[in-house]
Amino acid sequence: MKVAIIGAGNMGGAIARGLAGGHYIKAEEITVSNPSQEKLDRLKKAYPDMNITNSNKEAAADADIIIIAVKPWKVEEVVKPLRLRQPQILVSVAAGLNFETLAHYVDPEMPIFRIIPNTAIAERASMTLVAARNASEKQIQTMLNLFNEMGLAMLIEEKQFAAATSLTSCGIAYVLKYVQAAMQAGVEMGIKPHDAMKMVAQTVEGAARILLNNEETHPTLEIEKVTTPGGITIKGINTLEHEGFTSAIIKALKASV
Repeated sequence: MKVAIIGAGNMGGAIARGLAGGHYIKAEEITVSNPSQEKLDRLKKAYPDMNITNSNKEAAADADIIIIAVKPWKVEEVVKPLRLRQPQILVSVAAGLNFETLAHYVDPEMPIFRIIPNTAIAERASMTLVAARNASEKQIQTMLNLFNEMGLAMLIEEKQFAAATSLTSCGIAYVLKYVQAAMQAGVEMGIKPHDAMKMVAQTVEGAARILLNNEETHPTLEIEKVTTPGGITIKGINTLEHEGFTSAIIKALKASV
């Protein structure tokens, strides 16, 4: 299976590294195109077997999967000249461009995927949203397999993209905002900023792993395990509620849709 990645920016470069470091696609089966050479050279240095080019047409010519990782307003001018057709598969990482729009740029009957990773893809820890059009079960599973190697991929309906993007792409900023706030509290209580950041970041990762590794659990159950009667945690939890923490999170996520 040959993969072309059009665009070597933050997202395209992260996807290229993620695929090359995974088990499903070999580095020599990946071709990345970009107008400027510097980003391509960095990829080539990290993965010598990866193919690089300044020509989008050259990259896509014999590729089975073409991943478009350019800004949304550049997608049309980049994709139309490629004249993509079945059995090729188009994968768009451009937020905001729906299937109807993308189908005007290619053979409308070809399989099209919309993929929305978040910035943690650079650490192979993305929550990646996947929607499919004209795709077989095998093609859908292939796409999930590829992006599961860069974190966790989830198949959803296209109409759910706005809400899910709020939870995942915008949500990562809200989690970091909590980390930042907790760090400030730690510094006020006498902990060095860098130490506080590590403590809070590891705590967030631990909480996430508890939820991801146990399908039978729920945040409420895990909170109950550490909120003993008369203890310090329940006092903090109740303070968060009194200060509108839950309401603020809900409002922030809904404002992001």
